[in-house]
Amino acid sequence: MRGKVALVTGAARRIGRAMAVALAEQGASVLVHYSRSADEANEVCREASARGVEAWAVQADFAKLDECEALVERGRAIAGSIEILINNASIFSPSALRDLTFGRLAADVQVNAWAPFVISRAFARQAGRGKIVNLLDSRIRGGDRSHAAYVLSKHLLAVLTKMTALEYAPDITVNAVAPGLILPPEGKDEIYLDRLAMSVPLKRHGQAQDVVDAVLFLLHSDFVTGQVIYVDGGRHLSGF
Repeated sequence: MRGKVALVTGAARRIGRAMAVALAEQGASVLVHYSRSADEANEVCREASARGVEAWAVQADFAKLDECEALVERGRAIAGSIEILINNASIFSPSALRDLTFGRLAADVQVNAWAPFVISRAFARQAGRGKIVNLLDSRIRGGDRSHAAYVLSKHLLAVLTKMTALEYAPDITVNAVAPGLILPPEGKDEIYLDRLAMSVPLKRHGQAQDVVDAVLFLLHSDFVTGQVIYVDGGRHLSGF
């Protein structure tokens, strides 16, 4: 990946941060997208630069359609080209079907599915050859009644992964990774993961590096497209 440029959305924190640093270790320069976490994004840029590559923090609020549309062009203006796109940014808001509103669903779809699609489309238009990896969630195989809008939005992104894989072939591969129990949600700790790990066939939770390894496999492969890799210890096999 040396000499290539990767755009990672939601790269200031959590799994996005791990992916941005891992790409830098692979020799790729990184556009570190963030929405509100400016300090964290700048720290990721410093970590990436310490690996001998260039890194730039780029702000965009995916709740604003025009900022989604402009992100790739802004990234190209900064870095010159973009060969890798990691659609990682998402929102994870509680919502139950019994009181789900169209506004709540639309907000989740806009950030979790529409923004990745718009960014991918802009990327495909400017890239000669390239790779796209979308971050899904293993909940799409089992559901989560307390996060209905989130799960529905990730279902849509899963369908878009397959559709865009066909649309952008043969020059661009499009795949997805669906993590399971990797990091605790905001406000939770490791004990939360340990308790839920008993529902996982492998009886343990994963680490951010497990997701990074799956993403890197897809980025190194030239003959895989339209696929979803579940990084969840087998949890999707039995439902939730």
